[in-house]
Amino acid sequence: MSAAVELDVLRRAVPGARTAWEPVQWPYAAVQQTVAGRRAAATALVEAGAERRVVPRGSDGRPCFPRGFAGSIAHTSRLAVAIVVPGAAGVGIDIESEDVSARVARFILREPERRALLRPAGRYSARDLFAAKEAAFKALSGAAVCDGLPFWRIALTPAGGALLASCGEVSARVRVRSGDASLAVAIRRPDEPRRAVGGSRLDQVSEREEET
Repeated sequence: MSAAVELDVLRRAVPGARTAWEPVQWPYAAVQQTVAGRRAAATALVEAGAERRVVPRGSDGRPCFPRGFAGSIAHTSRLAVAIVVPGAAGVGIDIESEDVSARVARFILREPERRALLRPAGRYSARDLFAAKEAAFKALSGAAVCDGLPFWRIALTPAGGALLASCGEVSARVRVRSGDASLAVAIRRPDEPRRAVGGSRLDQVSEREEET
């Protein structure tokens, strides 16, 4: 199933969500990916009822959505996606089209996550879970306790038909769809239950490899 169709499935699963996608234009470089992402974000903001459509880049490099319209952007080299959820405390979206190696999976997933979530025992591929952690990283990044935490340190546990991503006492619910690409959406609600459980980025994974 195409990523665009999977994105619509996720939109219908998240109350109040507005999503959009935009193809990346040739030559598919970083500039074209950024432009496509901002166009998708503008479309999602319009559908969510926002007056401002421009999504500038903050000093930390993250997109700055209008107040009250939590949103997120992600892209591959060919497709950009965006989501806006008015009233959410934090939102994250990620799309991954490249396979995740067994070596990378061992770095980003804790042993309990591999046992419970990875196929064949679980329902997810390593690429799905990479996307889930990346989306959760974005949704949780506004919480002070999570700032600066590497995305692989976010814990994933089953939560019905979804996943619960936890960072310290802060959590977000993550939904994942998989087809041509793995697509994940994480939502942190203002009243999301806190839970004590005790992160796209392949460059962080490389740094961790160097540390070990």
